Amino acid sequence: MAHFAKISKTNEVLTVLVVDNKDVLNADGVEDESVGQQYLERHNNWPSQMWIQTSYNTTSNTHSSGDNSKALRGNYAGIGYEWDEDNNIFWLPKPYNSWVKDTSDATWHSPIGDAPDLTAEQLAVGSIYEWNESDKSWDLNTP
Repeated sequence: MAHFAKISKTNEVLTVLVVDNKDVLNADGVEDESVGQQYLERHNNWPSQMWIQTSYNTTSNTHSSGDNSKALRGNYAGIGYEWDEDNNIFWLPKPYNSWVKDTSDATWHSPIGDAPDLTAEQLAVGSIYEWNESDKSWDLNTP
Protein backbone atom coordinates (compact mmCIF):
# COMPACT_ATOMS: atom_id res chain seq x y z
CA MET A 1 0.00 0.00 0.00
CA ALA A 2 1.15 3.53 -0.78
CA HIS A 3 0.50 6.45 1.56
CA PHE A 4 -0.09 10.05 0.47
CA ALA A 5 -0.43 13.21 2.54
CA LYS A 6 -2.99 15.81 1.49
CA ILE A 7 -1.31 19.22 1.84
CA SER A 8 -2.97 22.60 2.41
CA LYS A 9 -1.88 25.82 0.68
CA THR A 10 0.12 26.60 3.84
CA ASN A 11 1.92 23.21 3.68
CA GLU A 12 0.04 21.68 6.60
CA VAL A 13 -0.82 17.99 6.38
CA LEU A 14 -4.62 17.74 6.39
CA THR A 15 -4.96 13.96 6.17
CA VAL A 16 -3.10 10.87 5.02
CA LEU A 17 -4.72 8.37 2.66
CA VAL A 18 -3.75 4.83 1.75
CA VAL A 19 -3.80 3.96 -1.96
CA ASP A 20 -3.71 0.47 -3.41
CA ASN A 21 -0.36 -0.28 -5.05
CA LYS A 22 -2.03 -0.93 -8.41
CA ASP A 23 -3.16 2.72 -8.45
CA VAL A 24 0.39 4.08 -8.29
CA LEU A 25 2.00 1.96 -11.03
CA ASN A 26 3.05 3.53 -14.32
CA ALA A 27 2.74 1.84 -17.73
CA ASP A 28 5.94 -0.11 -17.02
CA GLY A 29 4.54 -1.48 -13.74
CA VAL A 30 6.84 0.66 -11.60
CA GLU A 31 5.58 2.63 -8.58
CA ASP A 32 5.38 6.29 -9.59
CA GLU A 33 4.36 9.08 -7.22
CA SER A 34 2.86 11.17 -10.05
CA VAL A 35 0.52 8.31 -11.00
CA GLY A 36 -0.72 8.17 -7.42
CA GLN A 37 -1.11 11.94 -7.33
CA GLN A 38 -3.21 11.89 -10.49
CA TYR A 39 -5.33 9.05 -9.10
CA LEU A 40 -5.96 11.01 -5.90
CA GLU A 41 -6.82 14.20 -7.80
CA ARG A 42 -9.44 12.31 -9.84
CA HIS A 43 -11.00 10.65 -6.80
CA ASN A 44 -10.69 13.40 -4.19
CA ASN A 45 -11.06 16.68 -6.07
CA TRP A 46 -7.76 18.02 -4.71
CA PRO A 47 -4.87 19.17 -6.95
CA SER A 48 -2.38 16.42 -7.73
CA GLN A 49 0.63 18.51 -6.63
CA MET A 50 -0.98 18.82 -3.18
CA TRP A 51 -0.66 15.05 -2.60
CA ILE A 52 2.82 14.06 -1.39
CA GLN A 53 3.84 10.44 -0.96
CA THR A 54 5.00 9.47 2.52
CA SER A 55 6.47 6.29 3.97
CA TYR A 56 4.78 4.51 6.86
CA ASN A 57 8.17 2.99 7.66
CA THR A 58 10.15 6.25 7.98
CA THR A 59 10.85 8.07 11.25
CA SER A 60 13.69 10.54 11.89
CA ASN A 61 15.26 9.80 8.48
CA THR A 62 15.47 6.12 9.42
CA HIS A 63 13.67 3.26 7.65
CA SER A 64 12.27 0.49 9.86
CA SER A 65 13.90 -2.17 7.65
CA GLY A 66 17.35 -0.89 8.59
CA ASP A 67 17.98 0.09 4.96
CA ASN A 68 17.96 3.88 5.24
CA SER A 69 18.21 4.26 1.47
CA LYS A 70 14.48 3.46 1.61
CA ALA A 71 13.75 6.30 4.07
CA LEU A 72 11.35 8.77 2.46
CA ARG A 73 10.89 12.42 3.41
CA GLY A 74 12.19 12.32 6.95
CA ASN A 75 9.06 11.18 8.74
CA TYR A 76 5.76 9.49 8.03
CA ALA A 77 3.31 12.37 7.63
CA GLY A 78 0.60 12.95 10.20
CA ILE A 79 -2.28 15.37 10.50
CA GLY A 80 -0.89 18.75 11.57
CA TYR A 81 2.63 18.02 10.34
CA GLU A 82 4.39 20.55 8.12
CA TRP A 83 5.49 19.73 4.57
CA ASP A 84 8.88 21.34 3.92
CA GLU A 85 9.33 21.24 0.16
CA ASP A 86 12.79 22.84 0.29
CA ASN A 87 14.18 20.06 2.49
CA ASN A 88 11.81 17.32 1.25
CA ILE A 89 10.78 16.52 4.85
CA PHE A 90 7.56 16.10 6.80
CA TRP A 91 8.08 17.82 10.17
CA LEU A 92 6.24 16.99 13.36
CA PRO A 93 4.67 20.07 14.97
CA LYS A 94 7.30 22.29 16.55
CA PRO A 95 7.44 21.44 20.26
CA TYR A 96 8.72 24.83 21.47
CA ASN A 97 9.24 28.20 19.81
CA SER A 98 12.99 28.16 20.42
CA TRP A 99 13.64 24.71 18.95
CA VAL A 100 15.34 24.35 15.58
CA LYS A 101 15.08 21.91 12.68
CA ASP A 102 17.83 19.36 12.16
CA THR A 103 17.58 18.08 8.60
CA SER A 104 20.09 15.28 9.24
CA ASP A 105 17.60 13.37 11.39
CA ALA A 106 14.38 15.24 10.49
CA THR A 107 13.69 16.18 14.11
CA TRP A 108 13.49 19.28 16.26
CA HIS A 109 16.29 20.02 18.74
CA SER A 110 16.60 22.42 21.62
CA PRO A 111 18.87 25.39 21.00
CA ILE A 112 21.29 24.05 23.66
CA GLY A 113 21.30 20.39 22.65
CA ASP A 114 19.91 17.27 24.25
CA ALA A 115 19.02 16.93 27.91
CA PRO A 116 21.85 15.71 30.14
CA ASP A 117 22.02 12.00 30.85
CA LEU A 118 20.35 10.90 34.04
CA THR A 119 22.42 9.23 36.73
CA ALA A 120 21.49 5.79 38.04
CA GLU A 121 20.16 7.42 41.20
CA GLN A 122 18.00 9.85 39.22
CA LEU A 123 16.62 7.01 37.10
CA ALA A 124 15.86 4.95 40.22
CA VAL A 125 13.62 7.65 41.67
CA GLY A 126 11.91 8.46 38.35
CA SER A 127 13.55 11.81 37.62
CA ILE A 128 13.22 13.30 34.15
CA TYR A 129 14.53 16.37 32.39
CA GLU A 130 11.88 18.73 31.01
CA TRP A 131 12.44 21.64 28.67
CA ASN A 132 11.98 25.09 30.25
CA GLU A 133 11.08 27.41 27.38
CA SER A 134 11.27 30.56 29.53
CA ASP A 135 14.87 29.94 30.59
CA LYS A 136 15.87 27.91 27.50
CA SER A 137 17.19 25.19 29.80
CA TRP A 138 16.67 21.57 30.81
CA ASP A 139 15.14 21.35 34.31
CA LEU A 140 15.50 18.19 36.39
CA ASN A 141 12.16 17.14 37.84
CA THR A 142 11.93 14.47 40.50
CA PRO A 143 8.55 13.09 41.62
